[in-house]
Amino acid sequence: MARELHVEPKEIAELTKKHGIRIDNCELGVFGSKDFGDARDDIYEKLSAKANAQKKLDCSAAWEVAQEFSLNKVGSTTKKSDIEVIYCQLGCFRTRIHHGSKS
Repeated sequence: MARELHVEPKEIAELTKKHGIRIDNCELGVFGSKDFGDARDDIYEKLSAKANAQKKLDCSAAWEVAQEFSLNKVGSTTKKSDIEVIYCQLGCFRTRIHHGSKS
């Protein structure tokens, strides 16, 4: 939505908070029930390279990787891995708890 409107994600975040809009089914697989398919090792390696030593990765960095692959492919890999996406660009969460293992 932010891309279509040519605005920063934080502007969408401000609008959703102001109007009490709840976001669900994260495109990166952080929360929600979407099934994105299989994890990919090549994407996992790129995400891991951007993550910190504790396997925490800023949402914006995951989006950067998605520019090369796609949100769904990055989402499937994130959701089924040990990488924790933090600091949602839309303000949905600061950190998340995820106990998965790399597939």
